[in-house]
Amino acid sequence: MAYYDVIAKGYNELHSGEQLNKLSIIRNNIKINKNTKILDVGCGTGISSGFDCFVAGIDPSIGLLRQNKNGKKILGAAESLPFKANSFDYVISVTAIHNFKNIRKSMEEMKRVGKKDFVFSVLRKSGKFDYIKKMIEENFKIGKVVEEEKDMIFFCRAKSPE
Repeated sequence: MAYYDVIAKGYNELHSGEQLNKLSIIRNNIKINKNTKILDVGCGTGISSGFDCFVAGIDPSIGLLRQNKNGKKILGAAESLPFKANSFDYVISVTAIHNFKNIRKSMEEMKRVGKKDFVFSVLRKSGKFDYIKKMIEENFKIGKVVEEEKDMIFFCRAKSPE
């Protein structure tokens, strides 16, 4: 994550507009209250962590986390989330999955720590888009998809045990 550590100071200036737009779409499509617990995987500077409830964010870039003023921040990776199973009402990941080292393992970890609701914003121009979409389809039940300017936002639920 050295790249994100290098650009951390200017990240919000470069990306805040598009991230705030995605956050607005997400807010308009989920139901939260003061007791809701959200995990933001790949939280970066915390732009996508701006919810009016408890938010924990995890990111592998110390530079981005230093810019993050929202909620609880943890230095770590999506492939090994340091939380108990079923800890969060919502697990979200905004334009980060294409950067994960092991997407399959990350999906399994997000599924493990989430109770039932998940939101994934995926960069459409990523060379990994089709694979990420396949991983989402394998691990979650997609309820709604919103096409944003650069991303597709997947609103998902946990699949029922078969």
